[in-house]
Amino acid sequence: MNTEATEPYDPETRGLRLVAVLLVLTVVSGLIDAVSYLGLGHVFTANMTGNVVVLGFAAAGAPGFSVPHTLVSLSSFVVGAMAGGRVARRLGDGSRRRWARVTLAAEAVFLGASSAVAFAAPDATATVYTLIAVTAFAMGLRNATVRRLGVPDLTTTVLTMTLTGLAADSRAAGGTGGRSPRRSASVAAMALGALLGAWLVVRHGLGIPLLVAAVVVAVLALSTSGRE
Repeated sequence: MNTEATEPYDPETRGLRLVAVLLVLTVVSGLIDAVSYLGLGHVFTANMTGNVVVLGFAAAGAPGFSVPHTLVSLSSFVVGAMAGGRVARRLGDGSRRRWARVTLAAEAVFLGASSAVAFAAPDATATVYTLIAVTAFAMGLRNATVRRLGVPDLTTTVLTMTLTGLAADSRAAGGTGGRSPRRSASVAAMALGALLGAWLVVRHGLGIPLLVAAVVVAVLALSTSGRE
């Protein structure tokens, strides 16, 4: 008779680890910012640090930048983050797996809706504002969730502190370099997403890259776990 103790079954461990999920979401962020910056009038909908700078450019009258576009993106992102905060307060104390999956499913729906709008009316002025608003809302929702999940060095949209940590904690700077692989992977993921997004926008317009983003996030929504 086997008397060895076995670990109790934990449904939270089923699926992809959050580290892998957040790295893939970082790729999606690069893709979304490629769509917004290249296809929606030089505005970011995932990277709000860049967006604040772009707002300054637009306010100064620099050609190619729009104050209305940037304000729509910033305000939609903030509203999305508020929604994400409410979801976190409702679900964050329970199953991390369920919470992450619900939020990612919502993001996939918003990105899918953006793709449908881009296919249906690619040249309409209203389409530009709709895509900015919906994708920025989705990114705000996700960022509020990622912030509360608190996985170190994986914010999915901002790399300034990641690059700072990579350099400041490196062996060359006298540190241990302990989290260098994760930080390096995050930088590479963002670059990969931007490359893929730019290639798709230039060759296929806005609908295809948004659809790709929606499908990827939907797969993550079905497969993520609650473990780091």
